[in-house]
Amino acid sequence: MADPAIQVQQLCFGWTETQPILRQCTLSVPKGEFWMLLGTNGSGKSTLLRLLVGLLTPQSGQIHCFERVGFVFQNPDHQLVMPTVGADIAFGLVEEHLTLVEVRKRVDEALAAVNLAPLKQRPIYALSGGQKQRVAIAGAIARHCEVLLLDEPTALLDPESQLDLVQAVQTLVRERQLTALWVTHRLNELEYCDGAILMEKGQVVAQGKPLEICDRLVQTADSY
Repeated sequence: MADPAIQVQQLCFGWTETQPILRQCTLSVPKGEFWMLLGTNGSGKSTLLRLLVGLLTPQSGQIHCFERVGFVFQNPDHQLVMPTVGADIAFGLVEEHLTLVEVRKRVDEALAAVNLAPLKQRPIYALSGGQKQRVAIAGAIARHCEVLLLDEPTALLDPESQLDLVQAVQTLVRERQLTALWVTHRLNELEYCDGAILMEKGQVVAQGKPLEICDRLVQTADSY
C-alpha cells in the first residue's frame, strides 16, 4: 500500500458523552487513490468527513491528512456563493494573495480539468446539478488541494450525471495524482474506485478491495 494521504486513529466524536457518533474509528486512504466510504444512515460517514476537513473537532484520537483539502458538499448550492462560474472559483483564491494573472491562470486550469472551460462566464443558477458539483471540484483544484473529500456528491443528480461525475473524479485522481474519499450509498459507484471502507455505528468494520466490500454488504442485506 502507498503512503497514506489520510490516516485516522482511534477517533472519537459525539455531540454529548452519552451519544457517540464515532467510536475508536481507525482507517487509512493511500496517496493518489480513489476510495469510497459506505455505511447506513447514522454510521458516521459525513461526520468523519467534517472532522477531516476541520469543520468539527474530535474529542480524542488522531487525524493525519495532507494540508490542502477540498470539500464537496452533497448539495453544491451550500458552497457556491458567487454569481458566475469563474468568479466562484476565483473567490476561493482570495486568501492566497495571488496576482490577477495568477488567479486567471488557476481558474482556467481548474475549469479545463473538469471540462467546464466554455462555462467560465455562465451564471451559477443556469448550471445543472452535475455542473455545479464540477465547479465545486474545480474550486479545490484551483487551490491546489491534494485531497478531495466528497459527501454523497451524486445524491441529488440524475443517473447520467451521477455516472459523469464519478468518472470525472476517477480521471482527476489518475491524471493529477490526487487522493479522493467519496461517501456513497450507490454500489454501482464502487466500480470506479480503488478501495472502499465500510462503517457501522461509528466504527470501521471493513476496508479493502471494492468487490470484497460490495460482497459483504450484499451478504449482510441477505441475512435480514
